[in-house]
Amino acid sequence: MKKGVVILVVVAVVAIAVFMWVKGAYNGMVKADEGVQAAWSQVENVYQRRADLIPNLVATVKGYAAHESETLESVVAARAKATQMTVDAENLTPEALAKYQKAQGELGSALGRLLMIQENYPDLKANENFRDLQSQLEGTENRITVERQKFNETARAYNTMIRQFPKNIFAGMFGFEKKPYFEADESAMTAPKVEF
Repeated sequence: MKKGVVILVVVAVVAIAVFMWVKGAYNGMVKADEGVQAAWSQVENVYQRRADLIPNLVATVKGYAAHESETLESVVAARAKATQMTVDAENLTPEALAKYQKAQGELGSALGRLLMIQENYPDLKANENFRDLQSQLEGTENRITVERQKFNETARAYNTMIRQFPKNIFAGMFGFEKKPYFEADESAMTAPKVEF
């Protein structure tokens, strides 16, 4: 009789220990997944900041360069496209991230053309509003880079966690899937050509 009770107590202790370990592993994966989603939200936040600055920049340039309407229209169109493109943090797929990154890249390219207009308009370079907006955009671009890097680091930590044994077993059981990373745009592989 005593032997049966001891076995029952040992089995109960082992079951509780296994349950606590599984609970800790699951909660750790949930916390890491939430970290990836929070990092993604911050990436979207800084992209939104850039999109919010663009109308002010376009209006300032418009006052100086009325005949540069094609460039201004391309910036407005690229901004509209970029702000319509959203990626749900719950469903971060490599394809969705690539489309999002492409739309943001097109906006960055259009902004670059807009900022090049300043070379043709010395008064525009001296305009305090333009300088402030340009400085804010440069700061925003730096923030975008930092937040994308943080996102990649958070996604790497999460991906590592769910792929390590034995958590990979529970990750598969509970539907935790690998998150994609931000990757360099294909155009970044070619050095820009600078001519003087």
